[in-house]
Amino acid sequence: FVIAQKIVSKAEGRAVNLADVNPSDEATELARKTDKDPRVVELILGESDEVVRHREGVLVVAHRLGIVLANAGIDRSNVEGEEMVLLLPKDPDASAKRIREGLEAHYGVRLGVIVSDSLGRAWRNGTVGFAIGASGVETVQDLLGRPDLFGRPLEATVVGHGDELAAAASLVMGQADEGTPVVLISGLRPSTSNQTAADLLRPKAEDLFR
Repeated sequence: FVIAQKIVSKAEGRAVNLADVNPSDEATELARKTDKDPRVVELILGESDEVVRHREGVLVVAHRLGIVLANAGIDRSNVEGEEMVLLLPKDPDASAKRIREGLEAHYGVRLGVIVSDSLGRAWRNGTVGFAIGASGVETVQDLLGRPDLFGRPLEATVVGHGDELAAAASLVMGQADEGTPVVLISGLRPSTSNQTAADLLRPKAEDLFR
């Protein structure tokens, strides 16, 4: 199952009323530079470890989960109420595990769960689905040494399998008013791997963009 982050965040009470947010001086100054609501910027800073880039209309941060993305994933779309915004789950991998265990107990089958969101990329236009939480899924496939069509061993091929599944599901979920927050992917065997979405994160020391 691929489950949209929004419904997981809503179920976990991660909605915030902006009327209850008092922006700091730092948030107010950064909001001026980026032309954003100071209250939203205050929430972004509270969810982040580092401001990576900013300019007018753009604020890219390193989320405390390790994900580099715009606005710490904080969003108003598909959230009821003019002053309401939604934060990412506190621990999406733990959320995916709880959901998987509940579904497996209910249905009596083994399965995998991905919690997905949409991500913009520094070097490509457009957003794509990606995994922010996973359980029972092989999120990273290391094909080092596997032969290609001509028998040559692969030397540097690591597949972000969890992100590929999330992106495929995103085609069905949509981004607007489609109302399809859960997608069932069939034809794959559930994994016994202990990998999570955290395994998809590149360590900062290896990140050539920071």
